[in-house]
Amino acid sequence: MKKQMMIAASLSTLMLVGCTSNPYTGEQQTGKSALYGLGGAAAGAAIGAATSGSDDRAKGALIGAAVGGAAGGGYGYYVDKQEQRLRQELEGTGVRVVRNGENLQLVMPGNITFASGSSDISSSFYPTLNSLVKVFKEFDKNGVEIIGHTDSTGSNDLNMRLSRDRAQSVASYLASNGVSSARISAMGVGPSQPIASNDTADGRAQNRRVEINLRPTQQ
Repeated sequence: MKKQMMIAASLSTLMLVGCTSNPYTGEQQTGKSALYGLGGAAAGAAIGAATSGSDDRAKGALIGAAVGGAAGGGYGYYVDKQEQRLRQELEGTGVRVVRNGENLQLVMPGNITFASGSSDISSSFYPTLNSLVKVFKEFDKNGVEIIGHTDSTGSNDLNMRLSRDRAQSVASYLASNGVSSARISAMGVGPSQPIASNDTADGRAQNRRVEINLRPTQQ
């Protein structure tokens, strides 16, 4: 029982450390990084307990909790700050910032990135890409996966080529402006991953897009 109480106390402490006060409301809130840290701590505790002998199971769980919590909370905090900077830089640009756990996704509608049927970046979109370059160079600990999408109008071969060329255009621009090419990958998937119906003009407009996925790099 004493060992179980020690483990529970360790996890509770990690959660309390992750709680912060909202500067605008004064209310206590738990940031995403704290939640990732707690999840990492729980996983670490389980692994630590499972891989230790019976006499050292509580000790192993505590060590696992500390290591797992630090790893999860560390990258979670990094993504918190990166998300904040991206939302600040991209406000009013038409680019959507989507948070999914430790992954960030930027959704760039086709109507603001490329002219119809072209893989040449619209000149009006350069300032937005320059903002991305600034943030990607400031936050350089994750990979930059660029995916081009189209609607279903036209042949599949044409759409695959267009989506690939558009993704590569964005990748080339980022790399030529100082984002490490080792972090960047680009691919086109054509109309295979729609997010809306291709039966309506509005749906097709939503499907014509470029997405950038920011994920932890493999260590």
